[in-house]
Amino acid sequence: MGTTILPDLATEILIPVCAVIGIIFSLFQWVLVSRVKLSTEKVAGDGKNGFTESLIEEEEGINDHNVVQKCAEIQNAISEGATSFLYTEYRYVGVFMVAFAILIFVFLGSVDGFSTKSQSCTFDSSKMCKPALATAVFSTISFLLGAVTSVVSGFLGMKIATFANARTTLEARKGVGKAFITAFRSGAVMGFLLAANGLLVLYITINLFKLYYGDDWEGLFESITGYGLGGSSMALFGRVAGGIYTKAADVGADLVGKVERNIPEDDPRNPAVIADNVGDNVGDIAGMGSDLFGSYAESSCAALVVASISSFGINQELTGMLYPLLISSVGILVCLLTTLFATDFFEVRDVKDIEPALKKQLIISTAIMTVGIAIVSWIALPSSFTIYDFGVQKEVKNWQLFLCVGVGLWAGLIIGFVTEYYTSNAYSPVQDVADSCRTGAATNVIFGLALGYKSVIIPIFAIAISIFVSFSFAAMYGIAVAALGMLSTIATGLAIDAYGPISDNAGGIAEMAGMSHRIRERTDALDAAGNTTAAIGKGFAIGSAALVSLALFGAFASRASISTVDVLTPKVFIGLIVGAMLPYWFSAMTMKSVGKAALKMVEEVRRQFNTIPGLMEGTAKPDYATCVKISTDASIKEMIAPGALVMLTPLIVGIFFGVETLSGVLTGSLVSGVQIAISASNTGGAWDNAKKYIEAGASEHARTLGPKGSDAHKAAVIGDTVGDPLKDTSGPSLNILIKLMAVESLVFAPFFATHGGLLFKIF
Repeated sequence: MGTTILPDLATEILIPVCAVIGIIFSLFQWVLVSRVKLSTEKVAGDGKNGFTESLIEEEEGINDHNVVQKCAEIQNAISEGATSFLYTEYRYVGVFMVAFAILIFVFLGSVDGFSTKSQSCTFDSSKMCKPALATAVFSTISFLLGAVTSVVSGFLGMKIATFANARTTLEARKGVGKAFITAFRSGAVMGFLLAANGLLVLYITINLFKLYYGDDWEGLFESITGYGLGGSSMALFGRVAGGIYTKAADVGADLVGKVERNIPEDDPRNPAVIADNVGDNVGDIAGMGSDLFGSYAESSCAALVVASISSFGINQELTGMLYPLLISSVGILVCLLTTLFATDFFEVRDVKDIEPALKKQLIISTAIMTVGIAIVSWIALPSSFTIYDFGVQKEVKNWQLFLCVGVGLWAGLIIGFVTEYYTSNAYSPVQDVADSCRTGAATNVIFGLALGYKSVIIPIFAIAISIFVSFSFAAMYGIAVAALGMLSTIATGLAIDAYGPISDNAGGIAEMAGMSHRIRERTDALDAAGNTTAAIGKGFAIGSAALVSLALFGAFASRASISTVDVLTPKVFIGLIVGAMLPYWFSAMTMKSVGKAALKMVEEVRRQFNTIPGLMEGTAKPDYATCVKISTDASIKEMIAPGALVMLTPLIVGIFFGVETLSGVLTGSLVSGVQIAISASNTGGAWDNAKKYIEAGASEHARTLGPKGSDAHKAAVIGDTVGDPLKDTSGPSLNILIKLMAVESLVFAPFFATHGGLLFKIF
């Protein structure tokens, strides 16, 4: 089969070194952000242009101690609210984590009656492998490690965002370029920390498990799948709870504040304003961080499981085996170089430069990563090798695997740009939605729904082509590495994604601190670009989830010894039709949860406006804490039912109906879940930006629809409010549903294959 150019020792050094470089780079970016002081001391210029900065400071009133102090107070309130919510969420999730870890141990340990004797290997009966009890113990440990890493990723992201939001506001007084760099660097801190931590923890776990497993790579990488399950199960609760929190506050603040009371967004008189800004951090930052970490962990696990029963695992070829981790390692270096283009090589001078600067990040990272993948495929893979393909070994060349990763990478870029086309107000689809507001909210809703359905077409073709190409070349392993290709630039993707909520918070703080209209215009421009990039981030997450889910399904089929899934058999077809229904059931739960929480929020905000004397005049302060409590209580309570639906479905189907019906459920949920997720995210994003298009009044057409408070604007606000739970709760949570059910089925596959299908055995 041939040897690799890269020796095993170099692989073992390269992976942790790249991860450590990513962590050091993120800490360096954090130090740069922390230089913006949230105190009233006068900071000297940086020598290069200190003189001009001090002039701008005087012109904008930068040394107004009162404003700086207000920004610091607001930042503290947002940070405390977010931290308090996450601690409450993690207490509940911690109980689930321990309970589910026990379940994994009991189910997998019982596969062979808790025997401590070695057993014949599943895919090579001539060899002896470690006992099933060992798989149970190590799968449980890796599940807990994945869960903790996911929680830490989300929490650190939230801390960084709440650290940076007021600093972005203060920098906006010096110009839009300064504010952009602060927000983007803060996003980069989160992106690199998450990508590097995920890689480092996975690599260390593999090496520690190897001390016990030795040559039994099949058992080793089977037990590693728990890492992906832990990551995604925490992401589900983070996404659902965070999404309910943020949207309950957002809907309450918008409906009463903007539509009924006609006050601006983020006005300090609005009682829900702090809860709204807290929500941006716990939903869009902590939720997205955990979500993309889960995708990364699962695609790595799916690739490693298939590789362990291919020639890499059979012949103990370490470098080839760790090819998925090498892709992620090179991705960190590529993203590091790409980040410098936004912060150091090219300067954002004007509002119109913001969105192109963010889009260039995607293009540059994809282009450089293509070269990176080619180099890794050349030095880390033998010229030809075999990949397990449902019972047979398929011969694959190294250039074919390069194409698999490359097609995933470029499909991600295509999905990103199509999402941008349908959600940015620079293009006709969103402008048409804004124009439909002339005749009221009903036509706005109709146009928005149509846009969402139409936006599904090209992303699905991109996903379909990447599946066909990668499967043709390298079976299910090809699909797993295509998903990794899409996620290889995760550090840049997350930096762009986190930039949005940080800018949104910065605008809110500027409004609450009573800063000038000019500064609010700058933060609004940053926020509008952030809205579009957040939609692009969701597109990436959904596209990668589709590929990851299919790769996990392939690994599950291999592990459960399924060679074909025949949809004409009743066992499979009933699974297929029920699986296709699950995303609708899940969406209904999350949408209703937002509606119920928003109802309480609207009533509370109305009560305060009606009963607190002087609130509308600005002479009395609203009771922010009550609104924060409503969002917290509702989100914690309402996350349980959707979480239980996703976590229990594979267990119930696998135990009572068996692996064939479960394979139908996984296929059905994947096919319908991806479509609903894309359409929901894009519909919500389009409504949001249609509202912002009218508010900005940047074009002649937009000015005919405005200004704020006009009938068209009120119709746009209603559309935006309807779209909020679609784009920030149901849509993003669905991609976790399809991944999580697949990875859970993979982890429990040995149990389902041995003891599953009880109902069919009885009758």
